[in-house]
This record gives sequence, C-alpha cells and structure tokens, in this order.
Amino acid sequence: MLASLSIKNYALIENLKVDFKEGLSIITGETGAGKSILMGGLALVLGKRADTSLVYDKAKKCVIEAEFQVGSYHLESFFKENDLDYDPWVIIRREILPNGKSRAFVNDTPTNLSVLNGLTRQLIDIHSQHETLQLSDPTYQFHIIDSLADNNIYLEDYYTAFQEYKHMLKELEAIKQNQLQAQKEYDYNVFLWDELDKSALKVGEMEDLEKDLEKLSHLEEIKANLSGVLELSEREPLGALSQLLEINQQLSRIGAYADLYDTLSERMKSLLIEFKDVMSEVEAENDSLVYDPQALEKVENRLQLLYDLQKKHQAANVDQLIEIREQYQLKIADVDHADEAIAEKSAQIKLAVERLDKLCETLQDRRKKAIPQFNLQIEKSLAGLEMKNTRFKVELSKTAEFMFNGSDQLQFLMSSDKGKTFEPIKKVASGGEMSRIMLAVKSILSKYSNLPAIIFDEIDTGVSGEVSNRIAELMLAMCVNMQVITITHLPQVAAKGHHHYKVFKSEHKEVISSNIKMLNADERLVELAEMLGGSKITESALAHAKQLLS
Repeated sequence: MLASLSIKNYALIENLKVDFKEGLSIITGETGAGKSILMGGLALVLGKRADTSLVYDKAKKCVIEAEFQVGSYHLESFFKENDLDYDPWVIIRREILPNGKSRAFVNDTPTNLSVLNGLTRQLIDIHSQHETLQLSDPTYQFHIIDSLADNNIYLEDYYTAFQEYKHMLKELEAIKQNQLQAQKEYDYNVFLWDELDKSALKVGEMEDLEKDLEKLSHLEEIKANLSGVLELSEREPLGALSQLLEINQQLSRIGAYADLYDTLSERMKSLLIEFKDVMSEVEAENDSLVYDPQALEKVENRLQLLYDLQKKHQAANVDQLIEIREQYQLKIADVDHADEAIAEKSAQIKLAVERLDKLCETLQDRRKKAIPQFNLQIEKSLAGLEMKNTRFKVELSKTAEFMFNGSDQLQFLMSSDKGKTFEPIKKVASGGEMSRIMLAVKSILSKYSNLPAIIFDEIDTGVSGEVSNRIAELMLAMCVNMQVITITHLPQVAAKGHHHYKVFKSEHKEVISSNIKMLNADERLVELAEMLGGSKITESALAHAKQLLS
C-alpha cells in the first residue's frame, strides 16, 4: 500500500507530507485547491518525465518521495534483477535539480525511469476519468481477460517463444539477402580467390625473396670479395693461413715453460681451427656463386606479383593476402552452402511455429473459459450501478498471425437495452456509462491482480444519486483486496470512506500554497455539509451529512 507521500517545491506545493492508511481513503477539496497538483506530484515519483516549469522555487531542488509497504507482494526477484536493495518498506524519490536535471532513487539506490516504471506498475494503479478510452483498446481488453484466466505464466512462455520466432525470421531473411548479394558477386569472388590461390602464398615469403634479390643483384661484388678473402688467406709466403700456422708453432715450443704459454698455445690452436673452417665455407660459397640471369628474373617477377597483389587488395603484407584469400573462400562457401543454411533455418522456424501454435491454443482455451465468468461479473456489477439492462459479450476469434500475446482477436461488445444488437462499447456507451463500466472492470480485476493500491481520480464525474452510492459500495468492496484512494466531488462517495483527506490552499506572506490534511470527525462532518450545500452551512446540510456518515 501507499504509506506516505512527501512533496517539496512542486507547483503550488511548498512542503507537503501526508500519511495514508489501509481501506478506502477519500480526498476532497474545492476546484483549484491543488488535487490535480497532488496527483501530478505522485505521477512524477512513479516515473513520469519531469517538467521543470512546475518547480515552485527555481533556485531550489524539487523532491518528491513516496513510501510503499510491499512485504506481502513477492517483489524480491524484481529488486534482485535490477540491482536494487529490497526492503518491505520501499522508498521512491524523485529530484528535479535547479539546472533542470532529474534523478530517481529506490531505497537510496539511483535508477533510471525504465526500471522505476517497471516497479511502480506493480505498486499502484492511477485511474482517471479520461482513461475510460482504454476499454476500447484491444491490449487492455486482453489484459482484463488474461487476468481472469490467470495467463501470466503462459503469456511469458509464449512471448519468449514469439521473440525467438521473430529472431529466426530475421536470421532467415538475412541469409537470403546475403545469398542474393553473394550470388551477384560469386563469379568475381571465385576469380579473385583463384588468382590468390594459384599464387601459392606463403607466410614470410616476401622477406625471403627480398633477401635473395639483394644477393643476386650484387653477385659480382660478393664473389670478388670472397675471392679476395681466399687469396689473402692462401697467398705464399705471407698468406694469413701461413702466418697463423707460424704463430701456432712458436707458441707450441714454449708451452711447457709456463701455464700461461700453454693456455695461449691452446687458444691459438682453436683460433686456427675456426679460421680454417671459415675459409672452407668461404671457398664453398665462392665456388657455388654462379651468375644466373634467369634466377634473378624469377625472383624479380615473383616479387612484382606479390607487390601487385598487395596493391590490388590493399594489403600490407603477404599474411594479409592469405587472410583475404580465406575470406573469399568463405564467401564462395556461403553461396555453395546457402541452400543448406536456408533449409536448416526453415526447419527451425517450422518447429517454432508448431510450438507457438500449441501455446496459442492453450491461451485461447483458457480465455474461452474465462470469458463467460467475466460477462456474468461485469453484468452483475453494472446492474448495481443502474445499468440493469446492459448485456456484455466478448468475441474471441483466431487469426493466422502471431502477435505479441497470441494469435487471437478480441472485441468487447455491449447491448444497452434488451432486444438490441451487440455493438462495440465505444459506439454505444456514453461517457458516464464508460466510467461505470471501467469501475466495474477495476473492481473485478482487484480480485485477480496482486496490486497493492489503486487511485481513482474523479472517476465518478457525471453521476449522482443512487449511482454514486453504488460506486462507493463498489469501492468499499475493492478494499478487501487492496488499498483504494479516490478523489471525488460526490458527498455520497466521500461519506463511505474509512479516512477522509482535504486538499486546501493557504496564504502565508502573500504566497499561496496547496496542502492536505486528514480530517477528524467534526471536520469531516463540516466538509460533507459544504459538499452538499456550499460554503454556507445550514442545519439541513449538517443533518444530511450526519445521515450520510451514519
């Protein structure tokens, strides 16, 4: 239930705090006293977008806070899913800052309006006289019937399957579009892939080729230097090899005289061995080097091919060319195997359709069972609201199309007099009748929904006399299942409340502001008398007020 509402710095409200109780609470007040402002503040804390023009003092922030008691309504999972701190007493706060920005908090945890709306829809229903148009809305009509049919779990299963089905249809369409596009490019892709494939690309190939080109391009210079090295090594009698051999012999002669000489001798032997090995490789390399114009041309041609392919495909290196080749191969495979992919996805869609058909059948069967029950209850409630001859009929038919809540079509029909044909309610019901029908619907839904509170904002406008008494009795009956708060101008309705609040204007230092207070017994009697006879209270008005209260 709504336990309290606090509004600061909003419209004509400077600072307002009101506590609400269980049962039927009545809110009255003169026209322009601020009842609509009170409802506007409540709507803001429930998730309506902020309007900075309604801030009372632009230099200060506007703060609206509502406290709900929700201990028995099983909302723990919602709080967990949305990373909110759960408590049986939920405090929701909205703030509008002087710079125009607004913030929302649930139990002091910042949240966004989407989460806030998702929460408050489970806490309270605000219904005004203008919302009777919902009765002609198929979505709301389904909400009524599905509530009576207890279809929530089945609707969740269906909606999950419906979303998966729609996703599959999008995937199938994407496959077809990709196939169509790929088919247009197929021959060209095959040509490009074949060109790259025949090139026999290898990772790191270009670097090796560039080294080979460098060697082949300077072959004469390399061979000349290698020959020079060999000549310096073997020239008689002062070649490098002869010199090293002589050095080695002289160190060997004195090696026995000291450890140092022996070590130097051994090192020289190692150096001589290494020198001979180097010269052997130089000689082998020199012998192998033969100028081959064809080999040079082959390397140059291969490099030019790779350079051309890189430029053509805007690749930085051979590795990227290999990746591009694989991409073309995948595109070709997509076309070659597209029929298989379409067949596989179509088979999945067929199974999804079969599942949806079964879920739709379940929903329709449960709706068909709930409709007669709804017709009886609505006609009974309307009879008590002086619409005794009204007959209700709900037409349910199956369509070939899957929608978000099944494959049914729904229409609320009404006959206002015996013998008359049934017509859609929006065609035959007057404004006052629509208000009574909506009230009857809400009273029925209160038995099936797990909603803590409902607020009626002048839903009884346009009715009087005995009908107003019946409306009050209907609201009293709803109190068994939920907290009911109603804003009314009818004394007959106001007298039936368990608690009575009055919205009024006050003036302080030439500043007018709106406020609200809970009336005691004497104040309530005076308020009812004023509602009956105007601001000038007469004895007859007081007597009538006492009679209503009794």
